Amino acid sequence: MIAFRQLALQRGIQPLIENADLTLHDRTKAGVVGANGSGKSSLFKLLLGELTPEHGTVELSGGQRIAHMAQEVEALDRALVEHVLDGHTELRATERALAEAQASGAVHREAELHGEIEALEGYTARPRAEQMLVGLGFTQDDLYRPLSDFSGGWRMRVSLAQTLFMPSDLMLLDEPTNHLDLDALLWLEQWLTRYPGTLLLISHDRDFLDAVCDHIVHFEQRQLMLYRGNYSTFERTRAERQARAQAEAAKQQARREEIERFVARFRAQANKARQAQSRLKMLERMETIAVAHADSPFHFTLPSADKTSSPLLVLDDATLGYGHTPLLEHVSVSILPGQRIGLLGANGAGKSTLIKALTAQQPLLEGKRVPGDNLAIGYFAQHQLEHLDVSSTPFVHIQRLSPTASEQEIRNFLGGFGFHGNDVFASVGNFSGGEKARLALSLIAWQKPNLLLLDEPTNHLDLEMRESLTQALAGFEGAVIIVSHDRHLLRASVDEFWHVVDGGVTAFDGDLDDYRAWLKARLEGERRDARQEKAERQVTAEAPKGDRKASRRAAAELRDKLRPLKRERDKIERDMSQAQTELENLEAALADEGLYQDGARKEELTDLLGRQGDTQSRLETLEQRWLEAEEAIEEREAALTDDA
Repeated sequence: MIAFRQLALQRGIQPLIENADLTLHDRTKAGVVGANGSGKSSLFKLLLGELTPEHGTVELSGGQRIAHMAQEVEALDRALVEHVLDGHTELRATERALAEAQASGAVHREAELHGEIEALEGYTARPRAEQMLVGLGFTQDDLYRPLSDFSGGWRMRVSLAQTLFMPSDLMLLDEPTNHLDLDALLWLEQWLTRYPGTLLLISHDRDFLDAVCDHIVHFEQRQLMLYRGNYSTFERTRAERQARAQAEAAKQQARREEIERFVARFRAQANKARQAQSRLKMLERMETIAVAHADSPFHFTLPSADKTSSPLLVLDDATLGYGHTPLLEHVSVSILPGQRIGLLGANGAGKSTLIKALTAQQPLLEGKRVPGDNLAIGYFAQHQLEHLDVSSTPFVHIQRLSPTASEQEIRNFLGGFGFHGNDVFASVGNFSGGEKARLALSLIAWQKPNLLLLDEPTNHLDLEMRESLTQALAGFEGAVIIVSHDRHLLRASVDEFWHVVDGGVTAFDGDLDDYRAWLKARLEGERRDARQEKAERQVTAEAPKGDRKASRRAAAELRDKLRPLKRERDKIERDMSQAQTELENLEAALADEGLYQDGARKEELTDLLGRQGDTQSRLETLEQRWLEAEEAIEEREAALTDDA
């Protein structure tokens, strides 16, 4: 259990938390949300003992093992897998003791230490560490390369893998999705839902919070407010509370005005003076109810260029890559005004390369790039934050683009991106990552593009700024292409998906739920292929040289006989995925409280319940068929291997 009692915390002279009480029970998975700078990361430091409160207490259940993700990882020469295994300090210490016992010939101590390693699940540690790294986007060839071979973003993935690998009762994760693509994010989401301990998660990804968390801790007016449910439930609950507070405040204000009018009328009349004084005291005693404001501090639009072209941009049979190494081949795409496209694909598949080729920052190896006459590109990528003039100010950045713009015009514009008052003259060098990202977006908006190319635009942005960006994109009249792991942004901002996979770019016929199903099926297929390939290599290796040709022929026959069974099994998997999606949609519809409030929607409720039962039954039947198909494949593989 975690308990904060009358907690007060400040940073310098700025108070972050004042007299807050909060209790989190074991196995709670809580998302920690609030504006940037409100104190979320400081709360983690408090739990880690790196900060002490101004007053109040922090109580943790005894013996809690805490796993916390390091925010920086050195470029060490240590292999990725070894660095992940280092997270299990008890296992590493036991392995060192075992090596010493073996060197000294202490047989009994050696046997004892082997038992300890087994109790620590040490003999499965390496494959588990490898599996984590693969889940987070590394290839098998990467696993034993040194950390120094990888960029900072990829090293952060290794740090995340090490944190997940640590035995822990409490896990603290601060923006773990910032350096992940959508594929790795979906893997992490599934892993965290199975995590058996208590989780505190700082994230600005609402879909991620929805999938993982069962409580939300909200930093609000220097208090810690606990909400039961995921992020969507938190939004609804908070909105209802704000509406009630506003209604109560309106009633209170009307009452105050009534009393003030009474006092003004009768203060001077002797027979009413006592009542007037009584009313005045009542007025003074009345509790002032602070009206909750849900309004975001960010209000901006993304104006589009006055002129446009159709098509805006064409890539014709293009080959994209670096040096003489192609990454994407035969890419033929045409971008039309108003198109809204999301790019799907794993890290390293070529999404950012495609974006750079569209901007002409990355020259084509072959093919043509044909821009429209009135093409105006707005391009956002994380590396562009490094190109901001850190010695300058937001005001000067805009002024350089439009020297004739008035000071008030620039101030008004930057205010929509959260730069108010003297913030417009603050040094960019002192800005946080979120402030730099907001400034970079403002520079794009100022130039009025008709094609927006956004490569992970929400990294470093808090939830309010993400929502404002989503709303601004909804009103943008030009074309949009987005690479993002923020599913809420993708769902709200794009109409179609392109899939960057296997060295090409194709239209993806489906939504994000279909993409999740595709990823799962592909991963399972790769695992099956790897198992089969390993078995075939083993059969070939064990066969005498003269029999290897026959072994290869037998393996080919095995594949031919298994193919129809596998096709049937794969079809059942697709049907299961579709049934599961239908069931989730029905359950979401049945969560509508309005269905149960009166009899007006009785027929709709009956229909939904009937469909839910039918779908659940169909899913159970499919699951049974899948098990039977899997068993048939395993039996056939075993029989054919024995025959070989």
